[in-house]
Amino acid sequence: MANHSALFELVRVRVLLFLREPEALFWVFIFPVLMAAALGFAFQGGEAPTARVRVLDGDGASALVERLSGAPGVPLELEIAPVAEEPELRRAITSGRIDVLLLPGDDLELVFDGQRPEGAAARTAVELALARTAPGAPLAEATLAPMQERGSRYVDFLLPGLLGLNLMSTGMWVIGFAVADLRQRKVLKRLLVTPMRRSSFLLSFLLARLVFLVMEVAALVLFGALVLDVPFRAGYVEFLVLTLLAAFTFAGLGLAVTSRAQTLQGASGLLNFAMLPMWLLSGVFFSYERFPEFLHPFLKLIPLSALNDALRATMLEGASLTTLLPELAILAAWAAAAFVVALTCFRWR
Repeated sequence: MANHSALFELVRVRVLLFLREPEALFWVFIFPVLMAAALGFAFQGGEAPTARVRVLDGDGASALVERLSGAPGVPLELEIAPVAEEPELRRAITSGRIDVLLLPGDDLELVFDGQRPEGAAARTAVELALARTAPGAPLAEATLAPMQERGSRYVDFLLPGLLGLNLMSTGMWVIGFAVADLRQRKVLKRLLVTPMRRSSFLLSFLLARLVFLVMEVAALVLFGALVLDVPFRAGYVEFLVLTLLAAFTFAGLGLAVTSRAQTLQGASGLLNFAMLPMWLLSGVFFSYERFPEFLHPFLKLIPLSALNDALRATMLEGASLTTLLPELAILAAWAAAAFVVALTCFRWR
């Protein structure tokens, strides 16, 4: 009987200790629900998913759209696109904004990304629609043109997103934890009596972050280029400016978020809360254009969204600094605001 009583008390203590940890509660109960809600919102659909198909303008484009529109039981979202938009449409396939591009002509071409499940499913839907509107024709009427060129594959879309995610995570976690650890160990109280200014103290964290930036970025970029064959078309100046600004931005956010945190557990909860929207909404693993169109202007203002857009533009397309000005301005505004908030809220005690 005593053994059962001791076991009961031990279990009760474990449960109470768990309930007192806000970080554990967040990861066990809140994070899965938020993740499911965000992904469900982005990929919501009816019983049968609709294949988003663009038909390049030209001879036979209107007739092809009319033909596909009449296919029974095959849900297709059809739209004719100008010829000038073909490169952008191919990039849209990679990012998941559309599923299939049809190039009409004597030999109809069906362009898709077979590495994405949605692309493969949309290809089947289009072939089925073609077959149902021409019963005597063979099933695969169109010539299949899976995207295989470097820069247009899903892995090429994914790697810049992973680099942006890494810059955000390491910048915020390393800086935020360092500040919280110093406060928890009462080191900050001792620094209060020194002539050191808060701005110098906080800026030292930002500058120290740059020491490891080169190794951190080079490791992922070299792995992508040498192992995954992901192209790197960025100019060195553009890439350097972008990564430096990103490092300052997320290090500043880490300082701002944890400027008042008293414990490592509290800092962890605050950092998780700040980074969660960026994990889900910033187009790391799939394009944020999956979300309803009215949200796109707001999603573009998220710092990780701006960074991912800029990284993809410069790494895959060789975009110049002039082209990247909107994204750089968003990052610079977040960096400045974060440092101001950190200076305002930071206390030595």
